[in-house]
Amino acid sequence: MTAGPSPALDVVIVNWNGGALLRACLASLAAAEGTLGDSLSLQVVVVDNASRDGSLENLPRLRHGPKVIANPDNQGFGRACNAGAARGRAPAILFLNPDARVTAESLSGAYAALMADPGTGIVGAQLRDEAGTVQRSCARRPTARALIGQALLLDRARLVPSHFMTEWDHAEDRAVDQVMGAFLMIRRSLFTALGGFDERFFVYYEDVDLCARARDAGFVVRHLAGIAVRHEGQGTTRAAKAHRLACFLESQIRYAAKHHGRATALALMATAFGAQVPLRLAQALARRSVPEAGEVLRGAGLLARALPGLMRAIGPR
Repeated sequence: MTAGPSPALDVVIVNWNGGALLRACLASLAAAEGTLGDSLSLQVVVVDNASRDGSLENLPRLRHGPKVIANPDNQGFGRACNAGAARGRAPAILFLNPDARVTAESLSGAYAALMADPGTGIVGAQLRDEAGTVQRSCARRPTARALIGQALLLDRARLVPSHFMTEWDHAEDRAVDQVMGAFLMIRRSLFTALGGFDERFFVYYEDVDLCARARDAGFVVRHLAGIAVRHEGQGTTRAAKAHRLACFLESQIRYAAKHHGRATALALMATAFGAQVPLRLAQALARRSVPEAGEVLRGAGLLARALPGLMRAIGPR
């Protein structure tokens, strides 16, 4: 491993039982690094949240890394991202999911677009699945009305807008409210000024919150249609359905409390138990999937156990 120039881009990957996905992601970074040479030097940091699948064995090597932070327990996505970012000093940070695979062109193109305009704070890529289909990954900033309406499935009747911009083909560069954290590149100076990810979000909505705060600070969040990145989607959380549901609902309530106040958060809490869980349970039973129904009920139980902490987060009357 040669020293080379100081890294221009820190790549932070948070892993939880990613296994083969993590190794494929790092292999794509190693291949990209070989093509980039000294034109864009990378430092890669892997933050592992107590994986039990041997994820950290036989990792591909890179010029700078991967540096590994092995957490003794699962500390959540935002906190792990912050820890990984703190290990570097490059002017830009790329937060990359283990189920993503990059190229030299995607890294250099995104970096050039980010650094070319001082008003651009965050850039995201055009995410494509294994078949090459473009994923509708950019999202709208959630309003109080939209959050409650989406929880009641009113977006399906087009009574409120959907969270993700599914009506747009993502085929051109555009300033957007939010790009997905699967490939999110940000200026380090902005990340530092914002205090990084809000660690109160264990997983989900931390990228929504970060992009909202970046826009509030006067920076542009931009989708780059010409930067293609392969992304599997839910690669490391697919097997943990109950945990995923509980974390999603809890983070949604926390986001509502932070950005829209106590009343909206309480309304979302009510819809979680009064609408979202019953609807998901009904859908599982309609598909005659008893295991899926069980996961929904377990997720509801996990959310119920988190209620005391959520009530403290929402604050007093």
